Amino acid sequence: MKIKKLLSLVACLGLSVSLLAGCANAPSGTQTEIKTETTESSEENILETDVIVIGAGGGGLSAAIEAHDAGANVIIVEKMPFVGGNTARATGGINAAGTAFQKEAGIEDTVEVHFADTMKGGEELNDPELVKFMTENAAPAIAWLTDLGADLSDVGSLGGASFKRAHRPTGGAPVGDHLVNVLFQNTTSRNITTMLNTETTEVIYENDKVTGIKAIETVNGEKVNYTIKADAVIIASGGFGNNPELYTQYQPQLDGFISTNQPGATGDGIILAEALGADLTDIEQIQIHPTVHTETAALITEAVRGNGAILVNAKGERFTDEMSTRDKVSAAILEQEGGSAYLVFDQTVRESLKAIEKYVAQGLTVEGETPEALASALNMDGTTLKTTIDTWNKAVESGTDSAFNRSAGMEIPFTKAPYYAIPMAPGVHHTMGGIKINTDAQVINKEGNPINGLFAAGEVTGGVHGAERLGGNALADIIVFGREAGTNAAALAKSDNNFIGAATTSTETDKADQPKINEEAKPQYKDGTYQGEATGNNGKISVEVTVKDGFIDTIEVLEHHETSTIFMSIQNDLIPSIIYSQSTEGIDAVTGASNSSSAVFEAVNMALSTAQ
Repeated sequence: MKIKKLLSLVACLGLSVSLLAGCANAPSGTQTEIKTETTESSEENILETDVIVIGAGGGGLSAAIEAHDAGANVIIVEKMPFVGGNTARATGGINAAGTAFQKEAGIEDTVEVHFADTMKGGEELNDPELVKFMTENAAPAIAWLTDLGADLSDVGSLGGASFKRAHRPTGGAPVGDHLVNVLFQNTTSRNITTMLNTETTEVIYENDKVTGIKAIETVNGEKVNYTIKADAVIIASGGFGNNPELYTQYQPQLDGFISTNQPGATGDGIILAEALGADLTDIEQIQIHPTVHTETAALITEAVRGNGAILVNAKGERFTDEMSTRDKVSAAILEQEGGSAYLVFDQTVRESLKAIEKYVAQGLTVEGETPEALASALNMDGTTLKTTIDTWNKAVESGTDSAFNRSAGMEIPFTKAPYYAIPMAPGVHHTMGGIKINTDAQVINKEGNPINGLFAAGEVTGGVHGAERLGGNALADIIVFGREAGTNAAALAKSDNNFIGAATTSTETDKADQPKINEEAKPQYKDGTYQGEATGNNGKISVEVTVKDGFIDTIEVLEHHETSTIFMSIQNDLIPSIIYSQSTEGIDAVTGASNSSSAVFEAVNMALSTAQ
């Protein structure tokens, strides 16, 4: 017996994102074919789609949007009753170099410096190819998010960065909730199906490829089983920073540490991928964030220090460069009495960063009208704290911190009452290790080969951050690789499961797959191989054109710096059109990539100019 019914796939949204407090239902018939099959022995709910995204954090939502926009039907599966994941808790910013917002602020940052900072922060343990991909595609990610409606116009400092590159909303407001709201609004406006309270129990692998998942949805306390069929699955379920049993397995000394992570950060995606033979990398690399509120485990953003706050111990003395990498600042705090410290700032710093308003409203701050009054409230010697603040103000005025060589976040002296302090200690924050991927966001197995149909993005993966993650790089990581995973998963679903990688730079395939040439075209070029180059949206594009029997036979892109999304369109649409027409004349530019298209036209024409 078969019964068809419309399922309500989006549950009421909850705590993390205020805008998501209502309920939404899956659209009927527009996005996903929904079937329920019942047998006498059991009921099996079967859904069919093109791409499944496991996890509704920033990486998963980005992946879903890009997969949809590339023409795929998408289902998002999230085990929690709300969307957002750890992304909703992010406050500091999203790192990117060479953005329009930096240029407007006169910040001369580069991708190369962002790359170098990231590798240095990760103690060179990072996968350089993944870091290169992230840093090259971070600025386009900022532009993409802005196009979706995000406000990332404020650019600030975070630890380990040579320049201000942490992008956040106007006034330094928390970035996480804002991004989740924007991304989720874009998934709902696209009618992308989202299943909340739905835990993935298995990624199905049949006939040498991933074919879907098995999941359990909890509805009013009852369990509903699903098999969801798809051509591609993206794991974007986050790290394991809220799974003490797992992270103490790799770092026993973290037993008893508080955690900044949301309840769903338990590493489920890693377990799912391992079951299919996925390789793991850097799994023992677990980040401790230095500034976590001692009582509530609330994360205090690095941006507070970036805007001028200092750290003092129980005696009221500074003890470190507050803008060093998180591991070094955490280690310095743990050496202090009680393994804790106070983050100290004044009203001027508070007014410079909207994120601080949340901490005040939550009652996390202690305040005093003078440094001495603040010290009294902290049971600290007032003279010592006053001397510390006076010394800091002189360092700000001179631009030189002779005590600890701090060089960032030194623009604001403490001159305006009241004065504030937040008690804090290091806490488990980010798991740098996870599923091994390549720059196409494909999951790599233990033999070093991609698992067909399986992609991953975000904190569930490893390799990007190495031994230590820089503040602001987590959001860059999840958005860049989330977009890449979504684009490539859609390409797989649309190409009869023959994905060869979005970053492939040659149009040469088997003769049967070569682009057809217009039958009316006539031979007009000299046989041979010719090269040309031009400047694209993100740098040089160079091509090699091969002429055979007087016709353009192949066009190979030798070098480019465009995003993979744009490049895929150029390779799959633009280049075949040029070969078909045997000319660049009359060929339309790729939508949304006019500069890149023009550069390809120019480079091809340069090559052909020597083939006349």
